[in-house]
Amino acid sequence: MMSDTLSTIVASKMPKWHDHINHVQAPQHMRHWLTGMGSLTAKLRAHSTTFRVQPIVQQHSLCWEDEYIKIGLSKAQKVFTREVLLFCDDIPVIYAHTVLPLNSNASQWPQFKSLGEKSLGNTLFGDPQVKRGTLQFSRLPVNHPAMKRMKLCTSNKLSCVEKSNRPLFARRSLFFKRRSAMLVTELFLPTIFEFNAVDI
Repeated sequence: MMSDTLSTIVASKMPKWHDHINHVQAPQHMRHWLTGMGSLTAKLRAHSTTFRVQPIVQQHSLCWEDEYIKIGLSKAQKVFTREVLLFCDDIPVIYAHTVLPLNSNASQWPQFKSLGEKSLGNTLFGDPQVKRGTLQFSRLPVNHPAMKRMKLCTSNKLSCVEKSNRPLFARRSLFFKRRSAMLVTELFLPTIFEFNAVDI
């Protein structure tokens, strides 16, 4: 696990999140990844020989400035946080950041605290009581917490990202269960272009 310094990074200006993919001007080969409403884990497994989840942080930490309203909080405050890298064939392709209000309880999300290297996607899409909200899209600048944390997490694993100052495509959505909302943000690394998306 990374140190608590990961949870203290705050962007100076939050980007806009859009309800339609056209607002982020994603190329056609990227739209398939961004707009799929099915499990991203299933899609990644479908075209890779090996898939794995590398946990980075799972702890109480301050949510981002562009997250708190989305999960029903009045201000940025401490939440349950989970951060992971998703690997296809030992290549990191997705940085995922999940936040859950502290007032959520174990009966709503019973497996969240013990996921470890298990995929959150498998848990969410395998639970008939979980409903997914609409997708939102953005191109995150280098000063966004997701970009900064991703670079710390990948370290020497992904030098192309460390040297890049261009925004990266991201999406996020809410998952609802028993009046509790969980927000999942997925940042797509440039390495995703090495894989052809398939319908799942």
